[in-house]
Amino acid sequence: MVTATDNSFYPRRKLVMLPGPTNVPERILLAMARPMINHRGPEFHQLYEGILRKSKELFRTKEGEVVVISASGTGGVEAAALNVVRPGDKVVVPVFGEFGERMVEHVKRAGGSVVEVRAPYGTAPEPSEVERALKSSGAKALFVVYNDTSPGVTYRWLRDVSRAAKDVGAFVVVDAISVFGGDELPQDDWGIDMVVAGAQKCLSLPPGITLISVSRELKDYISRNPPSTTIYFDLSKYFEFNKKLEIPFTPAIPIFYALDESLNMVLEEGLDKRIERHRLAAGAYYSALEAAGLKPFVEPRVRSNVVIAVQYPPGVDDAVFRDLLDRKFGVVVAGGFGSLRGKIFRIGNMGDISPINITQTLLGIAGALSDLGVRVDASAMLAAARDYLKPLMS
Repeated sequence: MVTATDNSFYPRRKLVMLPGPTNVPERILLAMARPMINHRGPEFHQLYEGILRKSKELFRTKEGEVVVISASGTGGVEAAALNVVRPGDKVVVPVFGEFGERMVEHVKRAGGSVVEVRAPYGTAPEPSEVERALKSSGAKALFVVYNDTSPGVTYRWLRDVSRAAKDVGAFVVVDAISVFGGDELPQDDWGIDMVVAGAQKCLSLPPGITLISVSRELKDYISRNPPSTTIYFDLSKYFEFNKKLEIPFTPAIPIFYALDESLNMVLEEGLDKRIERHRLAAGAYYSALEAAGLKPFVEPRVRSNVVIAVQYPPGVDDAVFRDLLDRKFGVVVAGGFGSLRGKIFRIGNMGDISPINITQTLLGIAGALSDLGVRVDASAMLAAARDYLKPLMS
């Protein structure tokens, strides 16, 4: 029999500092507790109208059309590939992390011929390399992971390569799952045709939905050439149902309520202020970790503001460190995966993150490493973070 005090059913609240899923604020949790409604009725129509209107402010698009799919972010990227790519199409994909590798696989599964532009993990391809690939290949599209959470790299030349793609008549598709709402991404100004956004990252939602914003030009293409290999991810169906403020298939209604509340919170804070908060928080982490003698994995010019990747000191075991950090200090961080497994740990700096959360995380890291025999000066860490955190305390 499970009782109200059974910790197996009610686990203690931890500070989740993963690169997704992230901590979910109480306002959003409460929003999901509302009664179920008819997804073909006026209450849902009103809910969805607000979501579409407010999300366009975050995408910074006037021309784009937003759809919301009940699926994880990977479902959104799969929808992008299936709706844009046709057999034989050439697609340029910069690859600098595991999610770039996955993007290549998505495009190939859709029948595309991939032109890969690679860089070692921890770095990113130069924009000139991507531009050359676009010009020489006659590509139909450029697919870019804006922020690859596996190494903690943000592609800082997205605007430049987007404009280069438009110069050769290619569509631009951006996986912004982990960075949407946490860094600059003005869709219209940067000439991006499709942005795929995630829920469980900088929007502080539970996993389960993905938002996709599509330019007028790409929407017209998809409507004229709907994919023949999918029903659920056929965006032309979503465009049609948007006209009556509905979803073609049964939506995850509680998470739609959560999304609406999340959008309210972002707009109350102000998108520019939210982006600046993520930038300052990232600066606090990088400065503090380096002051403690720890080495960020990524070269400075492409470091992410929403995922902080840190190399392990010699002799520190990944599983032992993260287990200790979790059990003793109540902080959950991620390890590396793929070729980076056991070499780095990753701190999610996403969504509803405060100076208190950052301080707790830094002190937990210092404590766990000290317990494992690595000398860490916690005072130096906090002193280095202070200048970045001060503006967030006002």
